[in-house]
Amino acid sequence: MEKHNRVRLPAALTQIIVPCTVYPEERRALFIVWFIVQQTHPGFLKQLVFLNPPLQGGDESFMLIFDCQTINHSYLKGAFNISPLGEEENLNIMAITGGVSVIGAGTMGNGIAHVFAQAGFKVTIVDVSLSQLDRAVATITKNLDRQVAKASITEEKKTTTLSNITTQTNMIEGVKNAGLVVEAATENIELKLQIFEELDKYAPKETILATNTSSISITKIAAVTGRAGKVIGMHFMNPVPVMKLVEIINGYATSKEVTATIVELSKQLGKVPCVVNDYPGFIANRILMPMINEAIYSLYESVAGVEEIDTVMKLGMAHPMGPLQLADFIGLDVCLSILHVLHDGFGNPKYAPCPLLVNMVAAGKLGVKSGEGFYTYRAGSKELVVSEGFR
Repeated sequence: MEKHNRVRLPAALTQIIVPCTVYPEERRALFIVWFIVQQTHPGFLKQLVFLNPPLQGGDESFMLIFDCQTINHSYLKGAFNISPLGEEENLNIMAITGGVSVIGAGTMGNGIAHVFAQAGFKVTIVDVSLSQLDRAVATITKNLDRQVAKASITEEKKTTTLSNITTQTNMIEGVKNAGLVVEAATENIELKLQIFEELDKYAPKETILATNTSSISITKIAAVTGRAGKVIGMHFMNPVPVMKLVEIINGYATSKEVTATIVELSKQLGKVPCVVNDYPGFIANRILMPMINEAIYSLYESVAGVEEIDTVMKLGMAHPMGPLQLADFIGLDVCLSILHVLHDGFGNPKYAPCPLLVNMVAAGKLGVKSGEGFYTYRAGSKELVVSEGFR
């Protein structure tokens, strides 16, 4: 039987007519349902009328006619996936009354700060390194200049965006007025737990604490705070100003109001929020990292070379970037860390990182950030050159 989406009904409705399509093998099931409904709620299913000829999409069609005066709407909502107008769950969207603090001034941190500031939020970037903070502001400025050159924003918008950003090396000062904190530090569980202990201590009690982690358990992070209901995952994609997706991860105790607030906030940033639950790798990396790992295994086992593997995936699967180039872009150390999280979390050998990846990280070949991974990277050059060890 065809699946119907939720519909909204006026509270004073007296009758519903539902057109449906069935196949012959479903007819017996239909009459069983008819019998059960008639026994449990007499008069609710008022009439069943078969249609001839059938509607498009099946062998037999019929109309179900329900008498709403014989039953309350709560039954409609629960049993038939329909609800009267105004009876949907109303969740309070929490107001972000303070500014937004971003912890970490690296690639993800400066990208997150950029999109919040451009959306009109007052943003404080917090990092222990003053030089890293300076580089972050310089990167944001360069990216805004690129947007101006493409006429996607005005020069005035660029100026306003930069005026919304301040920097701070002191955590206490950096989060004391925050309504939302987004942690974007290195993907290291011990470091993140330490940061969240400090955030819980120094940020206002009503502040939502979000993490940009790509794989670490939100529930585990929330457990070191006294506000587990206000801890949530807000996983942006790189490069943040360009990529539309925000993977929103509910921890075990994350409140529905916090989730609704972060969903709405993501939309205000011009992003598309996707809510998932808290299991190792969430969705993005649970699917992506095994693919990257398999590509590395294919290279390790001499099935094909670097260019060949990436070309197959780009031209054959319409991927904009091959898995080995993407691994370089993400950072091979980050890929290894996520695979360890998946392997430890599920205990499944299919997530075990390829020995080649382990060795490359140990040798400091981390991809774009180190200048060499599966490809070599030179400042000012966009040419893809396979690393000498793989030629």
